Amino acid sequence: MADESYPDDLLYHPEHDWARVEGDTATFGITWYAQDQLGEVVFFEPPAVGTEIGKDDAYTEVESVKAVSDVVAPLSGEVIEVNDELKDSPEAINDDPYGAGWMVKVRLSDDSETDGLLDAAAYRATLG
Repeated sequence: MADESYPDDLLYHPEHDWARVEGDTATFGITWYAQDQLGEVVFFEPPAVGTEIGKDDAYTEVESVKAVSDVVAPLSGEVIEVNDELKDSPEAINDDPYGAGWMVKVRLSDDSETDGLLDAAAYRATLG
């Protein structure tokens, strides 16, 4: 399992999801805190490429030894790539939540939505 971290170059959603915004696209995943709460992730079924997802809406689920949990989109857009490696190695979500454990890449539909996300310090403050 990865050590606790919240990289400063990411934006965070209060539902424990992150976004790495690069131009008009973003990569999404779940935070260290989320994977720690879930425990060992055993299954991830990505949405199909071309799926439109909306900010604050669940776009997929992850299954762990403890529970099945919704994954919430931090921003709106169209899924343009999915991390197919997670089908065979879902434990990457636990081992490297900000690297190999990324879930989807999205072409953003509303850049202004990033204003509603948290920076790393603000996100850490929500964790108590």
